[in-house]
Amino acid sequence: MAALRDREEEEEEVRETNELLQELRVLLPGVQVLFAFLLTVPFAQRFPELAAYQEDVYFAALLATALSTACLTAPSTHHRLLWRQHARSQRLRMANALSIVGSVFLAVGINCVVFLVADFIYGVTLAALATTAATGTFLTLWYLLPLGIRLSR
Repeated sequence: MAALRDREEEEEEVRETNELLQELRVLLPGVQVLFAFLLTVPFAQRFPELAAYQEDVYFAALLATALSTACLTAPSTHHRLLWRQHARSQRLRMANALSIVGSVFLAVGINCVVFLVADFIYGVTLAALATTAATGTFLTLWYLLPLGIRLSR
């Protein structure tokens, strides 16, 4: 009976790992595109026109996106380094935590970019409104809705 339960737990972990990897495959291209965009910004002709606070927001976006990339790609590296070490359960828990943290950094990076672009084009007031709306959207769709479902169970 214990062997059957162990086998069922292992199959569940394999399924959950596959689900997590599929989710990461959805997130990673967005992070990569945002990071690539941020890497090109300093080389644009108008970058020197940024105010000091805009440069700070740009750097926050770059750093948050880099940290998001690190968190979201870490599970793949863990998988390779812990190959055949019978650590699937630990890897799965760590990958879950890193995915959540990575999504937080991604949301921060995206919101910084929204602010920076809106501020550069339309000014600080509209930038603050747009960033507030984007932040509220991310908070609601990515965190509050699933946490509400979790708490209701």
